[in-house]
Amino acid sequence: MSTSAGAAGQPARKPNRAGTGQGAANPAARDGGTESRERVVGREKEQFGGVKIGSAFFGWLAAAGTTVLLSAIATAFGAALLANNVDAAGEAAANPQGAGVAGVILLMVILFVAYFCGGYVAGRMARFNGVMQGVAVWIWGIVIALVLALIGAVASSELDINAQLNTYPQLSGDNTAAAVISAVIAALVALGGAVLGGLAGMRFHRRVDKAGLGD
Repeated sequence: MSTSAGAAGQPARKPNRAGTGQGAANPAARDGGTESRERVVGREKEQFGGVKIGSAFFGWLAAAGTTVLLSAIATAFGAALLANNVDAAGEAAANPQGAGVAGVILLMVILFVAYFCGGYVAGRMARFNGVMQGVAVWIWGIVIALVLALIGAVASSELDINAQLNTYPQLSGDNTAAAVISAVIAALVALGGAVLGGLAGMRFHRRVDKAGLGD
């Protein structure tokens, strides 16, 4: 009489393949399931890290849109509180040396917040290298501003989109040193906001990794 498991009416046991297949392919399994979160994230960063040009571009789009939105809100508040329709940020961008201190400060705040949002979008999309993503957003802003300025200079003032976006103080042939300094400060403020935003977007993923992979 057969003494096999099938003859006894019990289902035959499948062979244990824990040592082969998925278990062997999983680095955590090879290490006894004790692979640290730092090693997992490091391996992911090695494969998927680096500057993501596409993420940075979408970050710049977010920064440009936020700039327009905040400028419109500032103008609306100025009209409601000061009974006028003066675009302080726009005047500070168009004529930095002639604008008041409040207008210049408002422009800097708008640039910082807008590029923080842009850096955050790029950092969240790219997941790694938050500082580099923020710098890439800022570079996109500089490059596009230069291209639009060139198009406006060659075509006509009607195509000067930079003046409508209020992205940076506008420079022309008769600008003074104060205007150049204002443009440099505005660029540095935007860069600082983009870098901090990129770090914030990246740190969101680190919190997710910590929750999923533990310490």
